[in-house]
Amino acid sequence: KKETMTRQVLLFICVLSVGSVLGQVSYTIPEEMAKGSLVGNIAHDLGLQTKRLTSGKARIFTRDSDQYIELNRERGVLLVKERIDREALCRQTTPCALHFQIILENPMEFYTVTVQITDINDNAPTFEKNEMRFKISESAVIGAKFVLKRAVDLDVGINDLKSYELKPTDNFALKLHNNADGNKNVEMVLQKPLDREKQEQISLVLTAVDGGEPQMSGTMLIVITVLDVNDNAPVFTQQTYKATVTENSPKGTVVATVTASDADQGSNGKITYSITNTLDDVGRVFEINEESGEVTLIGNIDFEESRNYQINLLASDEGGLTDSSKLIVDVQDVNDNKPEINIMSKSTVISEDAKLNTVVTMINIEDRDSGENGNVRCFINDNIPFTLKASTNNFYSLVTDSDLDRERASEYNISVTCSDEGVPSLSSSVTLTLQISDVNDNAPVFERSSYEAYIVENNTPGLSIFTVRAKDADWNQNARVSYILEDSSVNGVPVSSYVSVSADSGVIHAVRSFDYEQIKDFHFRVKAQDGGSPPLSSNVSVKIIIQDQNDNPPQVLYPVQTGGSLVAEMVPRSADVGYLVTKVVAVDVDSGQNAWLSYKLQKATDRALFEVGLQNGEIRTIRQVTDKDAVKQRLTVIVEDNGQPSRSATVIVNVAVADSFPEVLSEFTDFPDDKEYNDNLTFYLVLALAVVSFLFITCLVVIISVKIYRWRQSRVLYHSSLPVIPYYPPRYSDTLGTGTLPHVYNYEVCRTTDSRRSDCKFVDVDILTFIFHAHTCKFDDDCM
Repeated sequence: KKETMTRQVLLFICVLSVGSVLGQVSYTIPEEMAKGSLVGNIAHDLGLQTKRLTSGKARIFTRDSDQYIELNRERGVLLVKERIDREALCRQTTPCALHFQIILENPMEFYTVTVQITDINDNAPTFEKNEMRFKISESAVIGAKFVLKRAVDLDVGINDLKSYELKPTDNFALKLHNNADGNKNVEMVLQKPLDREKQEQISLVLTAVDGGEPQMSGTMLIVITVLDVNDNAPVFTQQTYKATVTENSPKGTVVATVTASDADQGSNGKITYSITNTLDDVGRVFEINEESGEVTLIGNIDFEESRNYQINLLASDEGGLTDSSKLIVDVQDVNDNKPEINIMSKSTVISEDAKLNTVVTMINIEDRDSGENGNVRCFINDNIPFTLKASTNNFYSLVTDSDLDRERASEYNISVTCSDEGVPSLSSSVTLTLQISDVNDNAPVFERSSYEAYIVENNTPGLSIFTVRAKDADWNQNARVSYILEDSSVNGVPVSSYVSVSADSGVIHAVRSFDYEQIKDFHFRVKAQDGGSPPLSSNVSVKIIIQDQNDNPPQVLYPVQTGGSLVAEMVPRSADVGYLVTKVVAVDVDSGQNAWLSYKLQKATDRALFEVGLQNGEIRTIRQVTDKDAVKQRLTVIVEDNGQPSRSATVIVNVAVADSFPEVLSEFTDFPDDKEYNDNLTFYLVLALAVVSFLFITCLVVIISVKIYRWRQSRVLYHSSLPVIPYYPPRYSDTLGTGTLPHVYNYEVCRTTDSRRSDCKFVDVDILTFIFHAHTCKFDDDCM
């Protein structure tokens, strides 16, 4: 809890240093700040308004892959985006800072921002090993020094390692030596002679303490085994060795050879060399031969990662006496990095009416090498209307230096090449593709001056009829054509209820199903409009022609088919060949060949007696009528149109072969009606009889129930009488009068789709009486 409070105090009392000289701003924040913490008001410090950050699409450009700071455009502030660990970011390097640029567009501007990260005490001192062992001769003189492993604290400044403490201090005292690099060598100094016979093994605890608040520490156990005799420690020939190695040197390269001497003889004078570096990369890059002291390369050397190494060396004899030294290795740079071209901001499209010196792209160049190997120059290809202008800190701007003309060149491939001054020189290049946008100066043009299309009637709504197309010589949005159906009316109805046009494709769709018999053709106009500002447009006239389809069957006008009476044509027995019996009249509301009608005799009582005219529908005799021919003749005529597929209608013609009406009347009583009609009539009569019977039984039951109820009320038994309910069949009639057929009778033509259900009205009352009587007799055995 104390550590958390300390961090919060550091967060709120951290001093923010702001500078805005030459477009540069600096801030100072502590490490380990929470995500979303405020770094600084960048808009205020740069003298910008927040709306400028939004309109300029302000953003952060950083050369590193990780981005720890983010920009809030709406508030105009910098916030912590990711957790910042100063030790992971900068290790021991101080000061530790993040460098990035803020880029704005329209017009393009950039500012350099530096955020310095200060250290907090979040790391305790740490020893590489928890235990260290020594073998010390009991003859070791007072003042003998024993080098101890140093503790490492990743923090810096006041939070770094501050002091050491050794306990107990009976035989040894702790001594610290300051090195030129600021580190301290920790030595254990013998201040009281050892006596192996009294104490063969001594255990000490070395504690390392830092200077942070709260204070943090680490410990290491020191185990000393007391030996005899060895009274001389190894001694290096130099306290500091220096060497130079070229980056990218192969593994196995000998960097340097160190030497130490020991005045003892035998095993006590045998020296062993080792590297004591901890918590850094030295152990992965270098190794030392334990016997010869030869330091060789075992890892990769990269000048851009580390420019020098400090190798801590230790010489130990068999008696446990040691001496320490260090080897400083300087890394020499070679030209092994190409210039890196970073596109900070670019425009892929520029208008052909752009002004001179319009910024197209901003480029940042970085070469990780140093000296001449890191000096970079950039240039672009010739004969293009652009130039490359250099600014500070390896930033370049690509700007226009002459007028643009889209009709001359609609696209430019600009090659940017950057080369360093190393030997040999290294270079990088990038190609930028720039489109030249057009101004809207061309209206859409239709492929035709007018359109005419055909559609068959009875189409499905939504059917595609045809397509109108228009082209625009402009480019991109200015050439994007939209199709619009202009407002007009067809027969007083808006044209939009007839057709629709697809705005993108120009496809004309039928909104409704057309009927040729109602409308033959209609006109409308379609407008093509581009997407420019302001838009340009043109229109075209379209004519839709409806084509007929065979969707209507022929309609028989004469003879009219009746549902409840018989109509007969009379043919005298003296009729000659070719006698006109009657004429079948039919029409078809379709047009063209769909309305061409033909007449055929489908069925006849005597096919050898009659024929039907194929084109005119006239029914004539084809032979002389004889006395043997039946009085009752029935003809079925089929009328077909010429459509595909063909549609048809049938008509039944009843013919009476007789010289007088009494002869006809004597035969008409037995004239066979249409079987379907008789069946239907029988069904209706039976149904009527059943309904009447049901009503009679129901009434009877009700009356009996009422009587029984009254009888029970009066308590009189067996004295009730049931009334007799007379039954009269519906439409009962006793009109069996007969009449004679007149020589002249008229028909009223009735138009129907079913010839057998057609209603025919007779003008003469006697005919109606005759027909009704003829049909009633079929169910009455006493007739005639």
